[in-house]
Amino acid sequence: MSKEKTQAELLKEKLFSQKKNAYHKLSDDEIKRAYDVCEEYKSFIGRAKIEREFVAETVKLAQKAGYTEYSQNKKYRAGDKFYCVNRGKAIILGIIGKKALTDGVRLTAAHIDSPRLDLKAHPLYEDKELAFFKTHYYGGIKKYQWTTVPMSLHGVIVKANGESVSVNIGEDENDPQFCVCDLLIHLADAQMKRPAAQVVKGEELNILVGSRPFKDDKASELVKLNILSILSEKYGITEDDFISAELEAVPACRPADIGFDRSMIGAYGQDDKVCAFTELKAILDTENPEYTCLAVLTDKEEIGSMGNTGLESEYLRYFICRLARSFGVEGIDVLSATEALSADVNAAFDPTFPDPIDLANGCQLNYGVAVTKYTGSRGKSGSSDASAEFMGRVRRLLDANGVEWQTGELGKVDAGGGGTVAQYLANLDIDVVDVGVPVLSMHSPFEVTSKLDTYMAYKAFRVFYEEK
Repeated sequence: MSKEKTQAELLKEKLFSQKKNAYHKLSDDEIKRAYDVCEEYKSFIGRAKIEREFVAETVKLAQKAGYTEYSQNKKYRAGDKFYCVNRGKAIILGIIGKKALTDGVRLTAAHIDSPRLDLKAHPLYEDKELAFFKTHYYGGIKKYQWTTVPMSLHGVIVKANGESVSVNIGEDENDPQFCVCDLLIHLADAQMKRPAAQVVKGEELNILVGSRPFKDDKASELVKLNILSILSEKYGITEDDFISAELEAVPACRPADIGFDRSMIGAYGQDDKVCAFTELKAILDTENPEYTCLAVLTDKEEIGSMGNTGLESEYLRYFICRLARSFGVEGIDVLSATEALSADVNAAFDPTFPDPIDLANGCQLNYGVAVTKYTGSRGKSGSSDASAEFMGRVRRLLDANGVEWQTGELGKVDAGGGGTVAQYLANLDIDVVDVGVPVLSMHSPFEVTSKLDTYMAYKAFRVFYEEK
């Protein structure tokens, strides 16, 4: 016999926050749908480990879905779909809506770059008959995590004659792989006394690439020569061609289910490919929206969004202004009426390391997509800090469409922090808030996300696009 609820219990239900694990709220059918979407996600990010690959794979999916390359000279109509690639490392996808462009755009933006090891301009050297690549780490990492991890090499080499060569070595089961070596524990007394940030130093992140000397024993640097001989035979390059190359060493692991229950995903680069893929899938699944929709997949966020493929540049503003001009309206009027979701991850609470996160304001795996009013560090430095009015709009939209969501902060006050691209969208006079997936082990070679949270990100972006 059920016990009648007390007045206090009823009042608590009405007034208290009802934060709850989404598995207790979703039907079996929706959970299956979430897991199916995550199979698509795992397959995609396994093929798209760096920003160039993400753009190339996006173009393939976009073309299959009826998108065509954007042209300034074309007169677009409601329902038309297009994409615009920026230098091979960023891309904008769009659908023209039924409403006038001056009613604003529904825009989402995620970054497709991730922490990694970049090769230096003169990377190849030989030392004691071993060959190495010198690297410069990209983004914020714990350097010691990147030793003894099987690595693959991705990117592009532009040769002296202007020919471009794509590189992807270490992903196929028949490929060689690479690694950064570490000192054995038996001899590491001095190393282990270094501060944690210097247990492995930046200049020690050298990638082992060979040990076999060239067959002629009369010259010096024969191991280096043998490596260059192999690269010349395979790619037709010389040592100087590294100067005009963008080569990235990334973990060679494949995306995998985590846990006996297969409820989580483990993979390299989920910050921020988990938001980029869900944003991409959301716009590809959207048809005939009321508002014009744009999905921005951008580069360089991990180093401050600098450069002409990052959102601190003008490329997004220029694109919207050109689009507005083709409709005979002012770009600034479109921007001022635009609303955006900055699709970026947040730090998931890890009970093994509880201290840095205020759990009442942090996010947890399986509680849904995280809505983050502000990021930044210390006194909210580097944050756009979404308005109460726009937070209210997003709350109502998610609640009305059955999207499981939670709030998030990037750690306790003064515990650290970080930023997202939201500030650069806000600089364009756009209302914006961060919406993304909680991540465990963020910026490590193998990050972990929840399948339910990933699916809820997709659902959130889609209902944002499809809002009437």
